[in-house]
Amino acid sequence: MTPATVLLLLFLAGPIGYCVWIAFTDAQLTGASGARFIGLDNFRRAFADPDFRGAVWLTLVFTLVFTLVSAVIGQNTLGLALAGLMRAASRPVRTVTGALVITAWVLPEVVAAFLLYAFFRREGTLNAVLDWLHLPSQNWLFTLPILAVSFANVWRGTAFSMLIYSAALSSVPREVTEAAEVDGAGGVRRLWHVTLPMIRRSIGTNLMLNTLSTLSVFGLIWAMTRGGPGNRSQTLPVFMYDQAFVKSLIGYGTAVALLLLLVGALFSVVYLRLLKADV
Repeated sequence: MTPATVLLLLFLAGPIGYCVWIAFTDAQLTGASGARFIGLDNFRRAFADPDFRGAVWLTLVFTLVFTLVSAVIGQNTLGLALAGLMRAASRPVRTVTGALVITAWVLPEVVAAFLLYAFFRREGTLNAVLDWLHLPSQNWLFTLPILAVSFANVWRGTAFSMLIYSAALSSVPREVTEAAEVDGAGGVRRLWHVTLPMIRRSIGTNLMLNTLSTLSVFGLIWAMTRGGPGNRSQTLPVFMYDQAFVKSLIGYGTAVALLLLLVGALFSVVYLRLLKADV
């Protein structure tokens, strides 16, 4: 265990410890020649900053919207449906479907963001289709930026849920579902009373990973909206980047990063306790 421990301390604990120190200083990218210890001033400034409170609120709203729309309704449902359909489909269908879905997942985040930007922009593909159908169109990135980014996450992240559920469904014994079918249970009852209870831990793990990944979403938002219009899609990662690298306030941005880490830890504790309760 010694080599692994040394690597963790060097590449994980070391940078985190340095970030903790920077969060208590007035370090800047430009201007000041050195960092001066200022205690809790960065954290007091963050909680007194209306832009920070707005970013926290948008992050929580975005997490809620993403969890309900993207994770629960979108990625989880669509991923489970695709995994179930692919399990019953022929090999050629599984190969083609899996390749198409996974392609969106393996694309770099910035590339996927620009593709969705071209889809949602005022002169983009979505409005072109709506105009062709004589339906009302709008500037989706201006009117509904959070939902546009949530849809981008669904499009990009469904493959991950599909892979998790494909592995989970393969562990469900066929004789159990066949016995339920012999007892007269229909497809919906077999899914609800047999399949889902047997893969509930995979469902909980997938929801936890989707929620935590939402807290760190930066590339999609930055490439599609840059936190705008105004601050309507400025979540904590975008706010942190703006303070640290646009305004050169490294100490303040690092303090925001530590607060974001704390929010992620709280979500992790909640999910882990829920998963432990199912044991």
